[in-house]
Amino acid sequence: MNIEEILDVNIESSRVLMTPIQLKNQLPLTNAAAKTVLQGRQELQNILDGKDSRKFIIVGPCSIHAPKAAEDYAKKLKTLAERVKDKLLVVMRVYFEKPRTTVGWKGLINDPDLDGSFNMQKGFLTARSLLIKIAEIGLPVATEALDPITPQYLAELISWSAIGARTIESQTHREMASGLSMPVGFKNSTDGNFQVALNAIQSSRIPHNFLGLDRKGQISTFKTKGNPYGHLILRGGERQSNFDAATVTRAEKKLKDLNLPQKIVIDCSHGNSYKNHKLQASVLENILQQIADGNQSIVGMMLESNLYEGNQQIPKNLEQLKYGVSVTDKCMGWEETEKIILSAYEKLSANRNITLYTCGMVVSGIPIRNLLTTKG
Repeated sequence: MNIEEILDVNIESSRVLMTPIQLKNQLPLTNAAAKTVLQGRQELQNILDGKDSRKFIIVGPCSIHAPKAAEDYAKKLKTLAERVKDKLLVVMRVYFEKPRTTVGWKGLINDPDLDGSFNMQKGFLTARSLLIKIAEIGLPVATEALDPITPQYLAELISWSAIGARTIESQTHREMASGLSMPVGFKNSTDGNFQVALNAIQSSRIPHNFLGLDRKGQISTFKTKGNPYGHLILRGGERQSNFDAATVTRAEKKLKDLNLPQKIVIDCSHGNSYKNHKLQASVLENILQQIADGNQSIVGMMLESNLYEGNQQIPKNLEQLKYGVSVTDKCMGWEETEKIILSAYEKLSANRNITLYTCGMVVSGIPIRNLLTTKG
């Protein structure tokens, strides 16, 4: 019997990829980049632990397809981040992998030349080079952890990761999250159900044993410690949003009942904006009002933003690609991004907590707009 009749029947070809350690040797982590990553992770952990009263905001392109445009965006975002840093920790969204509902471009790592050539080695080199440049300017980055092999190539450059709506029920991704070195947000499923995300958070907090690829490119078994910084992301569903105060309250109760930290991130895009990029600002406005009204569980927000508004199809002639415009979901442009983040900063700054003295009692942590009498 011919072994070819039963082995790799649907595999057309394979290519040997450089190992993670070879990639790291070619593009080593610099001291400046490492400092940014570590500081970003620590600040995020402090916010999630309640040691830092700021909020964090994950903002950037739906996906990265043009490294030069992404670098230009990062420089603008770094300048903005400095202006708001006492109230907002700004983390750049740098997504290299795109899960598809059916078919479509799967991201810069999978197909960096946007032409179906699938030069993944170039994709890893391009992605790592960009991450180093962004970290060296002092801006922490966030990404989606999609392929379980990818973290060995890039994870030491990431300060925050997400498990997406399409993979939230995957045991593989829950196991991977349990071993990641940074805080991980878990999105509700595409139908809007956040119970599956709560299940994933619980799973990721405990140790796991699973198969994976080590730095030398060898198949290995990994034993994790569990990740204590898993948290819920409300991203809406196919038919309805879930950023409203009633849903947030329900999520808080579920988290409390499961003895999980009541820490919630709200995605202003996707289902919460009904995939209309123009509605992200109004979603953010609602979130900020909830915070002004005394909400303590909302710790972060997510926005999809690029240099220019909207999106574009990938043309056959790549010279026709518009600079700084998304090739996946529609994004808000830079001017609106800057405007709404500065507006958010002003609202958070106005919502200072002061101490209320009444009838000999001291009540702390009450938003100024809710106070009736003050002393001082």
